Amino acid sequence: MFWMVDLPALDGRRYVYRVYAPREALPGDLFWAAFHCHDESGRPRASDRFDSARIRWAGDGTTGRRKN
Repeated sequence: MFWMVDLPALDGRRYVYRVYAPREALPGDLFWAAFHCHDESGRPRASDRFDSARIRWAGDGTTGRRKN
């Protein structure tokens, strides 16, 4: 089961990360998991604003969104 977390970065791009977590995971936990993964990648800094992330469930083929 996984989520797709889309983070905007200072270079104007959006980076998408797959976060493995159950459907009941908290949005904040999903955001920080993706943010820390991005931080370790050496890419341009991602925004640390939670409300700028796009989080959606992708683990079972549904496309229901969790956060904008």
